[in-house]
Amino acid sequence: MSHSRRTTLQGSETTSVSSSSSSPERAVYDDTDFFTQRNDSQSSLGVASLRDMTMSSSIELEHRISPVSRLPPELLIYCFTKLNSSLDLRSCMLVSKTWSRNAVDLLWHRPLCNTWANLLNVVRSVRDEDSYYPYFALVKRLNLSTLSDKISDGTVQPFVCCKRIERLTLTGCTQLTDQGVVSIVNGSNSLLALDITGLDAVTDHTLGAVAENCPRLQGLNITDCSKITDESLIAVAQSCRHLKRLKLNNCTLVTDGSVTAVARECPAMLEIDLHNCRQITDASITSLVSQGRQLRELRVAHCSLITDNAFLELPKHLAFDSLRILDLTACFQLHDEAVEKIIETSPRLRNLVLAKCKDITDRSVHAITRLGKNLHYIHLGHCAQITDAAVIQLVKMCNRIRYIDLACCHRLTDASVKQLATLPKLRRIGLVKCQAITDRSIMALAKMTSEPSAKPLGPSLLERVHLSYCVHLTLQGIHSLLMRCPKLTHLSLTGVQAFFLREDLTAFCREAPPEFTEHQRHMFCVFSGPGVNKLRDYLSADPGSLYDTEGTMYDDRDGEDGDADRQVTGMMNATGLGVDDDDMNDEDEAGEGSQYGAEADA
Repeated sequence: MSHSRRTTLQGSETTSVSSSSSSPERAVYDDTDFFTQRNDSQSSLGVASLRDMTMSSSIELEHRISPVSRLPPELLIYCFTKLNSSLDLRSCMLVSKTWSRNAVDLLWHRPLCNTWANLLNVVRSVRDEDSYYPYFALVKRLNLSTLSDKISDGTVQPFVCCKRIERLTLTGCTQLTDQGVVSIVNGSNSLLALDITGLDAVTDHTLGAVAENCPRLQGLNITDCSKITDESLIAVAQSCRHLKRLKLNNCTLVTDGSVTAVARECPAMLEIDLHNCRQITDASITSLVSQGRQLRELRVAHCSLITDNAFLELPKHLAFDSLRILDLTACFQLHDEAVEKIIETSPRLRNLVLAKCKDITDRSVHAITRLGKNLHYIHLGHCAQITDAAVIQLVKMCNRIRYIDLACCHRLTDASVKQLATLPKLRRIGLVKCQAITDRSIMALAKMTSEPSAKPLGPSLLERVHLSYCVHLTLQGIHSLLMRCPKLTHLSLTGVQAFFLREDLTAFCREAPPEFTEHQRHMFCVFSGPGVNKLRDYLSADPGSLYDTEGTMYDDRDGEDGDADRQVTGMMNATGLGVDDDDMNDEDEAGEGSQYGAEADA
C-alpha cells in the first residue's frame, strides 16, 4: 500500500466510545451504511413519488447486497467477538473489505506472542511500512511473559512504535533493564496497566518514565523489583491519580513515605498488596484504610512492624464498608483488641487471613462471628490458643464459610470438625497438625452417620482437604472420605502412617518438591488431580484386603494417645518439621483469599 494511503488511514482514527477502555474500538474505516438511514422528505433532491424510486430488475440484481452485509459495524464487531480462534477471525478478514475493517481490530488488539515464531511474525507486521493496515496502531495489549527467558532490551525495540498499548505485561522478563522498559513506556499515554514482576534490574528510572508518560495508569505491579524506592513511587502517586491496583510485594526499600502518598493522592485505590514490605509501619495502614474509602483488598502479610495501633487509631464512628479482603499473615504484634476494631469498622469483610498471629485467642474469633453470612474465607493457621468453643460458635454464626484453615491449632478436637462439617458450602478445609482429631472427624466431613435411623445425607462438596500429621487417622476413614467426596481434587496426608509407609498407596502421590531432604521425601504424601481418582479406585477395588493390618476406626483404648503423640513428635523432628513450624510445601496455608491462592491450586 502506498504511503499516502497509510497516512489517510491513520488520519481518520477517532476515539473509541466504548464503555470499556480495553474494549476493541470500532473500526474507523467503515463506509456509511445508507441502507439504515431514513429518507429526508424535505430534501431538494427527494423523489416525487414511490414509482420514481423503483429500480429495474436488472439494476436491482446487479447491485443486490446480502442481508449480512447490511449489518451495522457494531453488530458485526459483536458477532466477531464471539469467535474464540484467531484463525476464524483471520478467515473473516478475507471475506470482504467491510468484514476486514471490522475484524482487524479484534485480531490485532492482543497479538499472540506465545512462541518465538509468532513473535517474529508480529514484529514483521508491525515493522512493515507498506501494510494495508497500520498494525502498530492496533496493538492494545502486549504480553511477552510466555517468552520471558528470551526477552531482552533488543527484543522489545520493534514495539517502540506501538503507542496505543493499554496493557503491558513483562512478567519474569529478567533480562530487561530500564532501557528496554522505558523505550516502550515513553509516549504511551494510553497505558492503563503495567506488570514488570520479577524485573530486578529495573530502577526508579523506569517508574519515573511511567509518572511522566502514563497519566491514565490504573494498575501497577512491581513485585520483586527490589531496587524501587520511595522517590519514584511518590512521583507515580502524584502523576497517576487514577491508580486503582498496586502490588509492591518484596519491594523492601519501600517505606511509609510512598505508601502514605499513594493513600493521599490516589483516592480511587481498590487493591494494594504490601507483602513483605518490612519497613511499613502502622502509619501506612491507618492512612490506607482511613483515606481509601473505596479500598476492597488490603494485603500486608509479613509486615512485622504493624501493631494494634494501625487499627486502633482509625477514625471513630466510621465504617469502611468497601473492604472485602484483609490479609494480616505473620503480623505477630496483633492482639484481640485489633481484631475487634477491624470487625467493628469493616463489617462486610469476606476474606480474613490471620495466619501466624499467635497472640489472638477465642476473643478474636467471637468478634469475627459478627461478620455473619458475609464471611466466606477465614485463615487462622498457627493461632494455637483457639479452642473448640470458639470454632463451634464461629460455624453457627457464619454458615456461608467456604474455606477455613486451622493448621496447627492443636487444642481443637473432633467436636470442632463435626461442627465444621455442617457448613453447607464448605469447599476447602485445613487441619494440618491438629493431632487430636480422629476418624470421627473424617466421618463427619464425609457426611456419614453412625445412627441407623438418621436421614441419609447428600454427598460432600469438599474439594481440598489437608490432613497432614493427623496421626490418628486410619485407612478406613480416608477411604470413606474419598467415597463420599466426589469433587475432591486435593488430599494431603504427609506424616500419616497409614499412608506414607505403604508404597502401593504412595504410588499415586505427586512428586515431592526438589528442595526436600531425603527424610521429608519419605514422609511426603499428597494426592492431587488424577492421583485422587486413582487412589479412590485402588481402595475401592478390594477394600477388605487393605484393612487386615488395622484395628477399628474408633479405637479409643486408653493409654495409647500419649504414645501416638510422642510418635508424631519424633517423626516431625526427624524430618526437621517441628510442631510450631510451617506446614512446609504441602501448600496447605494458601487459599483463594490470600495472595498465594492461585499457586496453591496449581
